[in-house]
Amino acid sequence: MKKGIHPDYHEITVKMTDGSEFKTFTTWGKKGDVLQLDTDILNHSAWTGGKNRINEKAGNVAKFNQRFAGINLTGAAKKVVDNAGPTVVKEKKAVEKPADKKKKK
Repeated sequence: MKKGIHPDYHEITVKMTDGSEFKTFTTWGKKGDVLQLDTDILNHSAWTGGKNRINEKAGNVAKFNQRFAGINLTGAAKKVVDNAGPTVVKEKKAVEKPADKKKKK
């Protein structure tokens, strides 16, 4: 390995959210530093089995549910308020080309 291009690999102390500590080697910080964790396996929902919540007020699922709330299989339509507003389609006007003028000699 080339000298002087690699980061220093040293021992630090990692402090968990419950106050427990362990030592590990890393390139983070300086030798003897303490890394205080805000989130770890003790309190993160991925490890504790917590439920993930879907944001009901915004996002694609909520927009879809709001947009298609009036559709049902019985054929009776419900009044649906669309916050996006009406869709406006602009028609393109046909552009007339000037008649070809022949050069007079």
